[in-house]
Amino acid sequence: MTSLLAAAVAAAVASAPAAPAADTSSPLDSLAAAPVFSEDATAAEMLAACRAMVPEDVVVTGHINRRSRHGTEVAAYSYRLKRVKGVTELNVYDKSSVEVPFKKGGRILDTDVTWSDLTLDYLWWKDVSFDESRSGASLQGIMCKVLLIKNGGREVRAWVDRRTGAMLQAEESTDGKVVRELFCTSLKKFGERWAPKNIEVGPKGARYRTKIVVEDVQVVGDAK
Repeated sequence: MTSLLAAAVAAAVASAPAAPAADTSSPLDSLAAAPVFSEDATAAEMLAACRAMVPEDVVVTGHINRRSRHGTEVAAYSYRLKRVKGVTELNVYDKSSVEVPFKKGGRILDTDVTWSDLTLDYLWWKDVSFDESRSGASLQGIMCKVLLIKNGGREVRAWVDRRTGAMLQAEESTDGKVVRELFCTSLKKFGERWAPKNIEVGPKGARYRTKIVVEDVQVVGDAK
């Protein structure tokens, strides 16, 4: 599947005096002044940290862009995602700002994006454990814990920076075979909250992926 998206973090965090004031962050920038996890943090605690970057009650707006293997734009849409009290609404619009209908299952229109890519719904699944076969995993030199998240027949692996809780990569498997990948390539601070800014998704091994850009994140303050 997917994948959010994210933040050398381990080294940078240790020396950072405070959370960065800059607007955006690459996967090599620090996110916090101190580690958010203890050495004995559980898989459920690490998954909760990932959820904290994607508020439960929120309105997210942005755009989706897909290019061909030659670099030509083949799809461009904007979207508005609203999630309140566990209910998610997703609206997709064309270049003329006209709403476009789509099916919830499978790819959204002519992009590589799925419902889960935008909603990251698997972060709320209950069945989570560490993937012990991938202990000591690293991405771009960042030491990660790999979470194995399951829901019925669906299975997602998520690479989480063990210092900050940022999800750097995710993949969905079917019958033990990876079918989708997600990479968080940058983060942005929206108000007081860090969240994925740029996410790339697509089938495993795809040379060109669909890019999801988050333009704004507004927490729904009265949705309790």
